[in-house]
Amino acid sequence: MEKMTVHKIRRMMEDRLSNPNWTFTYDREQETLRVEDKETKKGINVSLQGVLAKYEQIDDQKAIEEYVYYVKEALTSMRVPIKLNGAERHIYPVIRSTSFPTSSNDIPLVYDEHTAETRIYYAIDLGKSYKLIDEKLLQKESLEKKTIKEMAMFNVRSLPTNVKEDAVAGNTFYFVRSNDGYDASRILNESFLDSFKKQITGTMTVAVPHQDVLIVADIQNEVGYDVLAELTMSFFVNGKIPITALSFLYEEGQLEPIFILGKNNKDTK
Repeated sequence: MEKMTVHKIRRMMEDRLSNPNWTFTYDREQETLRVEDKETKKGINVSLQGVLAKYEQIDDQKAIEEYVYYVKEALTSMRVPIKLNGAERHIYPVIRSTSFPTSSNDIPLVYDEHTAETRIYYAIDLGKSYKLIDEKLLQKESLEKKTIKEMAMFNVRSLPTNVKEDAVAGNTFYFVRSNDGYDASRILNESFLDSFKKQITGTMTVAVPHQDVLIVADIQNEVGYDVLAELTMSFFVNGKIPITALSFLYEEGQLEPIFILGKNNKDTK
């Protein structure tokens, strides 16, 4: 089987994203492909190494199709006129890794620091997708960041939290996967996490490997840490928008990153 390369990924993405209204710019040094709307002059940068890494992990065209879908949705949403006033019930927090950009098209995004691994951004839901809120939009709507944050936190607490449960070697794992784009955001619902804390008898850990899953675990033994590490890494590699492969200890309302080093070994920051 012929080996996949960055250049092949680039050609495949350009072919699948072919649109008379969009232009492509390839940065050879950074190995990124920028797809830009000719009319709005807004666009999105795709790390081709990231696409390649995911392709190699799952060895499937699905990796490319997911990125293509993400780019199409993002560019389409950029053409939609956005209003925050009157849309209070559609504003949510979204979790991203700390490596995620803090600006878009040179306009600062509205965000808050969260943990050493994660950051909180704010978005307005558009139905099939959402748009991250930037400082320019805040000024245009005469709103303060504090107001947006209060709306977002209220709305995330109002989301349903359907949980699936699985047990491995005496350890219990709980999964929230609503596929509404805000599964990872539920890590900000403290009352939800506290309700787990009351029923967990071992060590409580929480993970947000990508935006469409939240994992809560009741770790009872060393095997539990190994299973947790495998779970989070698997979700991280296969997620459309990866966040972090690390898990967190949850104690007294605080999240502390935990490193699981090799089999049956653990250490924390």
